[in-house]
Order: sequence, then structure tokens, then C-alpha cells
Amino acid sequence: MAKRQRARLGQVFLAERRVERRIMDALRVQPADVVLEIGAGPGNMTARLAEVAAKVVAVEVDPKWAAKLRDQFADNSRVRIVEADILKVPLDQVAAESGRDQIKVFGNLPYYITSPCLLHLFRYCDLIDQIVVMVQREVAERIVAEPGSKDYGLFSLTCQYYSRPALLFRIPAAAFHLPPKVDSALVRMLVEPQKETLGIRDEEQFWRWMRAAFAHKRKTLVNNWKGLGDPERLRAVLAEQGIEVRARAETLSLDQLAALYRNLTKSS
Repeated sequence: MAKRQRARLGQVFLAERRVERRIMDALRVQPADVVLEIGAGPGNMTARLAEVAAKVVAVEVDPKWAAKLRDQFADNSRVRIVEADILKVPLDQVAAESGRDQIKVFGNLPYYITSPCLLHLFRYCDLIDQIVVMVQREVAERIVAEPGSKDYGLFSLTCQYYSRPALLFRIPAAAFHLPPKVDSALVRMLVEPQKETLGIRDEEQFWRWMRAAFAHKRKTLVNNWKGLGDPERLRAVLAEQGIEVRARAETLSLDQLAALYRNLTKSS
């Protein structure tokens, strides 16, 4: 039953202390830090974090693990256990209750909610200093992918708009209890939203254009954007920026796409 429950929740837990130490090194936790931990599980990383950080807010969705964590850390004033789905946790409230302008986030993310979880964190980007997450290796490669690679897409662009991501190291399946069928990786994301740097005035409009740009992977940018603007104007702007007229969004960087967007919407 426990196996099925963990599989349903996408939970995998580390079995190697060496990997835990490497994660702690990557987190660079300072004594004044407040750390939000996503997917605390048996509490191994919770205990390590609490040895250094001023406060650890450990979020665990599984009621059985949450109950064990409450017992385990009942006498530790540095640890607060929150039994909840991370997608429903208001991070502004977590920061306010912790008395911090910004917090750090560590996550052992369930594989099936990695993308929604990161998007949830990005909504609170002003309150987060850095995000360090264990994710499926293929997802990690998408997060850091460069334009023109097979892994690059809207998800890559989104992660690179809100942060400076780096794939730190891979974690083999054998490093986990009940090894999953795939390898994992640790990714550090220094949160640095690019709105001002890229000159984005209207983020809602910007993301509407970006979603359209990547909507049909095999189509050119001109075709994907024809419902948003004049194709001839787009061809002219592409030429001005030295970009091939048949370019697809998957071949263009965040800077290039943002520049195209600014030029095509500057009079709107």
C-alpha cells in the first residue's frame, strides 16, 4: 500500500547521505535563511536544513509522512510542518510569517507536478532568492536547454525568464529508496526575473505571444504569430534583426523573442 501511495504521489526519497551533503553544499544555506522545503518525506533533508537555517517550513502532502514529521520535529522550534499540496500554499504568507523579504526553496519535486510547481513558485518570484530542486533528468535538461536544441521550448524560456538556471549534477536512480525508472538531477535557479531587463511592459500580453510562438512546434514564427499581428510586418522585423524569415521559435533565444515582441507591439 505504501509503495502504491508513493507512486501515486510521484514521491522518491534519497537513500545516499553523500548526495544529501552535495545538495546542502549546493543550497548554500546561511544561518539567517528561511527555507521552504517541498516534499519533506521522511525528513532527512529537513533535519539537515534545520541544523543551519533559522527556519525550515517543510511542506508534505502525504498525511502519514506529515504526521511522522510533526512527531519527529515536535521539539524543534526551527521547523514548521505544513500538511498541504504545495500548489495551494500561498508563499507570500509563508514569507510574511517568517519575517523575511525573501526565502530559499528546496524541493524534492514529485515528477508529475514539476512544471506546475515551478510555475507556482515563479508567481512569487519577488519573494524567492533561489530555488534548488531535484527533478527528473529529462526535465532538468529542458530547464537549462539552449535555443536550437531538442529540449528547448516554452518551458525552457519560462524558467530562463524568471531565473538563471544551472544543472548541477545528475542523481542515479539507485540513489533512492524504491528506485524510480529514470535518473534525476539537481538544478539551481537563481531567481532574477527579466521583466525590466527585457523591457517588458505587459507580462500578460508577452506570455500570450510566447505561448503562441511555441504552440505548433513545426511551424514558423510567422505562421504561429499570424493571428496576433501582420505577417508582413513580422517578416520585416525579422529581417531587421538578422533572423531568417522561416525561423521557428525553438531556434530563438529569450532576448531575440523579446526584441521581436517589443518591436511588434510598441505602438499598441
